[in-house]
Amino acid sequence: MNPRKLQARIVAVYLGLLAIIQLTSYWFIEDTVDRNARDSISTELRTGERVFSRLLQQNTSSLEQATKVLAADYGFRSAISSADRETLQSALQNHGERINAGVAIYTNANFEVLASTATDPRPFGAAVQRYARQSLSGGTQANQVEVINGQPYQIVAVPVRAPLLIGWVGMGFPIGDALLKELRYLSELDSVLMLRSPRGEWTVSQGSFDPALWKPVVASWQNPVRTDADSLDPTLMVAGQEYSAHPVILPGAPGQPPVTALLMRSVDKALQPFAALKLTLFLLSLVGVAAFGVGGYVTARRITTPIRQLAGLARRLERGDYGAEVKVPSQDEIGDLAQSFEAMRQAIQAREGQIRRLAYEDALTELPNREQFRHDLRQAIERNQQEGQPCAVLLLDMDRFKHVNDVLGHRFGDEVLRAVAHRLRHEALDEECVLARLSGDEFAVLLPLTGVTQARDVAARVQQSFERPIRLDEHTVDLGAGIGIACCPDHGREADQLLSRAEVAMYAAKQQQAGTVVYHPGLDSTSEESLTLLSELRYAVDHNQLRLFLQPKVNLRTGQVIGAEALVRWEHPERGLVPPMRFIPFAEQTGFISTLTHWMLEQCAQAAAHLAAEGFPLKLSVNLSTRDLMDQDLPTRMEQLLATQRVPSNTLVLEITESAIMDDPQRALQTLGRLHAMGLRLSIDDFGTGYSSLAYLKRLPVDELKIDKSFVMNMESDLQDAKIVRSTIDLAHNLGLSVVAEGVENAKSWKLLSGLSCDEGQGYFIARPMPAAQFLHWVRHWQPPDTTDEWLSTEFAAMI
Repeated sequence: MNPRKLQARIVAVYLGLLAIIQLTSYWFIEDTVDRNARDSISTELRTGERVFSRLLQQNTSSLEQATKVLAADYGFRSAISSADRETLQSALQNHGERINAGVAIYTNANFEVLASTATDPRPFGAAVQRYARQSLSGGTQANQVEVINGQPYQIVAVPVRAPLLIGWVGMGFPIGDALLKELRYLSELDSVLMLRSPRGEWTVSQGSFDPALWKPVVASWQNPVRTDADSLDPTLMVAGQEYSAHPVILPGAPGQPPVTALLMRSVDKALQPFAALKLTLFLLSLVGVAAFGVGGYVTARRITTPIRQLAGLARRLERGDYGAEVKVPSQDEIGDLAQSFEAMRQAIQAREGQIRRLAYEDALTELPNREQFRHDLRQAIERNQQEGQPCAVLLLDMDRFKHVNDVLGHRFGDEVLRAVAHRLRHEALDEECVLARLSGDEFAVLLPLTGVTQARDVAARVQQSFERPIRLDEHTVDLGAGIGIACCPDHGREADQLLSRAEVAMYAAKQQQAGTVVYHPGLDSTSEESLTLLSELRYAVDHNQLRLFLQPKVNLRTGQVIGAEALVRWEHPERGLVPPMRFIPFAEQTGFISTLTHWMLEQCAQAAAHLAAEGFPLKLSVNLSTRDLMDQDLPTRMEQLLATQRVPSNTLVLEITESAIMDDPQRALQTLGRLHAMGLRLSIDDFGTGYSSLAYLKRLPVDELKIDKSFVMNMESDLQDAKIVRSTIDLAHNLGLSVVAEGVENAKSWKLLSGLSCDEGQGYFIARPMPAAQFLHWVRHWQPPDTTDEWLSTEFAAMI
């Protein structure tokens, strides 16, 4: 059976589903059995712990009772009184054998051994002394043990009084093979007693295992296979068998090490009874696979036979034979499929021509699309290779088109694209040129028999065609374009390569605002970086990665917070906070600064409304770029924004640089006049660093000047800077303008500026820029500095 055939795949699906079900069931049963077995073992281990503790308690109780009987015996007391060591020794020997004690010992009140059944009584005497002291001070711990000569013992000591304390009788019961065998008999658990040396080495003193396995048990205890997360019981591998273990800590006397009793249960033996069940399940799975295989094969044949008939008819349609009627005698879904084949046969021929046209033509402008342009470009390249005829590609992308779409809507944008296509075709290009729309507002021009010089001339005509605004539906649209040029064979001999390099040059033209750029190898790396940055910047605006920061402004005379300058920060998910100097100049070059400005104005209006609602009607300043000033629609958008956010117009202060105004003073004056008429406050930013004319400054409808921080930061140590600042303040006040000093870095600057009658200040001495969410808290807790004790040198003091 061919595995690629539908019939084989249907059978495979049947068998695969069964296999999945069976494997899942087998896994579930295996997991359940294993988990239940381990839970049962865990229960057994804890039961074994209780049995082990009970055995130890019984031994302790027997020892205490027997020791008390001996201590109270009249003959034993008489032997003590007469200092008859032989009688004491005999009594200890007989009594110890009667209760199976490992050692019996008698000491005087000073714990000097007078009689003992042990060969070396000294360690036992010390153990009796420790036990006696514990008994006198509050009692011993449960199941307390003493390790003597590598053997764990249970020790009991009873005082002998006549009536005062005259001595101590001690008994020791070895915890050894007999106790572990009894534990195994009662609980079926294996066990070992482990001791740990001062150097951290583990040894086994007794165990129910074969002594040959004691070292493997210790090794596995130190490196268990795994540890249960709930009970912390380890799993050990000993001689190839898996054991669940449970440690029972037998505390030692004060200053003595504890003994670890490790109770163990074989996991393999616990799982052995379930082996027959697993075999039965495996045999049932084999029977199920066979039954499903036969059923799947029969079902698959009934489905695939009519499908093979339809496949034959489809091959006839593929060869262009549309005359054969599609007939399959079936009333089920296969019959419905056959009717659909017939409807398709009737429609294919009619649609084929339309599909060919749509595949190679842009529906909006009726120009060739990207695929057709690539085809024409490949043909031009082939002519170059065969006949040596050069060709060139112009790629152009319109400036400000996105703004047109955003403001006037996509329908109007489509009309603009049609108008651009008509203007390029009939005014800028010759008949032999191929004009195509590649995507969005991106157009391409193929210039056959054209080198770099002629391509530049064509690009100049295209740029000239954009100098006249486009008028549609009573709207005037002022567009521009960045054009990239790549030539064959100078810049490449493949269609995709030429298009790519023309695109690189085009983006370089837009970034540099150069109008037209011819490709050269040095553009590649920077262009790729710019494309990435522009894409990420668009994404940042659309996905809330930009953050509004505010730097406070205060009244230098009263110390009151009166506003803040708004700044933007880009919180990139991978790069962190991107410095403004990394993306603001780039946004200005590419025209994206208008989008950033619009975002800033919206955020500031919202922040101002929030601050006013909290009882702080402060003014917020926003920087405008050259492109913003040249945008004649800016006043309209500002009016809409103020109405939407319901904030007074004097809440916002628009800061413009001198250079931005002087790029096109007349156009800037028109925009500023409209903004000022709306009640918006206007400020000249970085005053003193540009090249503005005082004549223009007198005509500008501005409300304040901002002294550049390069003068302010050094004014308390540089007398010339201080004089420039004083002159600027006097000039501004004579023109009726308020003055803001940037770069207030210390208390001396504050005092000097206040003495020079500067109105406002901002700088790191007051506060660094902070996230807008923290600004309200800062305002509520702001305290003006006390500059009374700030000393100014004679020259500076004389200025104020």
